[in-house]
Amino acid sequence: MLDRIWDMPGVGLDRKTYYEQMAHETGRLTGLVWKVERSQFFTEQPDDPAWQAFSAGDWQRSLAVFESERTDRQATAARYARQGSEFRRVRIVEHPVSAYVQWEMQALKITNESGQPIRVVDAGKVSDLEHDHPLPELVVVGHQVLFEVCYDENWASCGARRIDDPHVIEQAVAEIAQMWAMAEPLADYFAREIAPLPVPTL
Repeated sequence: MLDRIWDMPGVGLDRKTYYEQMAHETGRLTGLVWKVERSQFFTEQPDDPAWQAFSAGDWQRSLAVFESERTDRQATAARYARQGSEFRRVRIVEHPVSAYVQWEMQALKITNESGQPIRVVDAGKVSDLEHDHPLPELVVVGHQVLFEVCYDENWASCGARRIDDPHVIEQAVAEIAQMWAMAEPLADYFAREIAPLPVPTL
């Protein structure tokens, strides 16, 4: 199912509307939110201070920004927990690790430590799901709604497609849960594959 999401009918949303609908849907959820991240590079928003630092070659400043966000990430995880929910992310990674993924992993490490669990899957383990193109970037809110996150030609976020078909959502959740089951906890992956790497250049 995941490799056919591209062809499923959905409603196009601009970036602002996507975030508004995401906040609404997750705010009333009891259950799991799943995020699947596949691309090995994204362009973050130009006003993101960690991205600004990384783009300017200031690795230590970028790490400091991530660390400063720890309290907010803990608060987000606590909010999900209070409503009986949890946000789980599956990060698909190719090797050798791209500079972007190495940078992003620094943020994901803090997110994971803050109570939003993350697991990592080697891209080779999902190759059987990628017949014609890579898996899409997805957020699935319980069994309520699936968002296929959309990006422009520079891989900057530009909105999403909303899919409400319960059959599509059910199958997508089942396949993501299977990926989660075979994935490696981020802490173990980070210690082995990311921590030893030299500082990257974007």
